[in-house]
Amino acid sequence: MSSEQTIAALCRELGLRITGPRRVIMRVLSESSDHPDVVELHRRVVAIEPTIALATVYRTVSLLREKGILERHTFGDRRARYETVPREHHDHLINIETGDVIEFQSAEIERLQEEIARQHGFTIISHRLEIYVKPLQKARRSRQTRE
Repeated sequence: MSSEQTIAALCRELGLRITGPRRVIMRVLSESSDHPDVVELHRRVVAIEPTIALATVYRTVSLLREKGILERHTFGDRRARYETVPREHHDHLINIETGDVIEFQSAEIERLQEEIARQHGFTIISHRLEIYVKPLQKARRSRQTRE
């Protein structure tokens, strides 16, 4: 089942109507490998269906978030960005120079977090890990030489 079909199935399960605009918005969200904000999401949506208003995208994102289908992230830049609720837990590296977001998984980080929580007498219910990064000097120079 594709990500778009998964979102649509969740919507039906939750009793949400799947209108034409919602279907386009869900398609764009499911095809997004980044974490678009509403303005960027709207830009992509109108490339497919020019009649969809920005207000429709805002309302749909708000509804999908309220129903637990989307997650909201800010990544330190105060822009609300969205992704479909992941099937598997992952963390984020945020490049402070470009704004790029890289998703990653690390069993070792997960193990360490559990161990630290246990040492303090807790069990983890939920967490997010956002690591803000900038390229190493060597990587930055090699990119400049390619340009």
